[in-house]
Amino acid sequence: IASGAFHAVKPSDMLPELQGRLPIRVELNGLTEEDLYRILTEPVANLLRQQTELLNTEGVKLTFTEDAIREIARMAALLNRTVENIGARRLHTVIERIMENLSFEAAEMEEGEELVVDKKLVKERLSEVMVSSDLSRYIL
Repeated sequence: IASGAFHAVKPSDMLPELQGRLPIRVELNGLTEEDLYRILTEPVANLLRQQTELLNTEGVKLTFTEDAIREIARMAALLNRTVENIGARRLHTVIERIMENLSFEAAEMEEGEELVVDKKLVKERLSEVMVSSDLSRYIL
């Protein structure tokens, strides 16, 4: 019934009950580095705060420097472009990779110690991910 009928009218002119039965195709743009940075900083319960509070339960103060946050966003955007674009979920995997050893070490630290995640640490922890993503293009 609806095939070819929209050269004169729009789907929004139809009854709502019929609108929901038509397939809708939307093309989305991938998240940019700036979008990922905003996701890391703007929400109240963002991923960085969750990690900070998680280590706070062990009595360890965790802080992320501004350049580390920018680097996390840059690496996540780069991995989305080169490996597979999974959107903001990439931030979770990147932060998980960075925090992997820190989480285990925090259990044995004394209460009140401070951990600082800086750009150097981010690059160090993600270097092997970047190398393996480069090699994944050549494996059949």
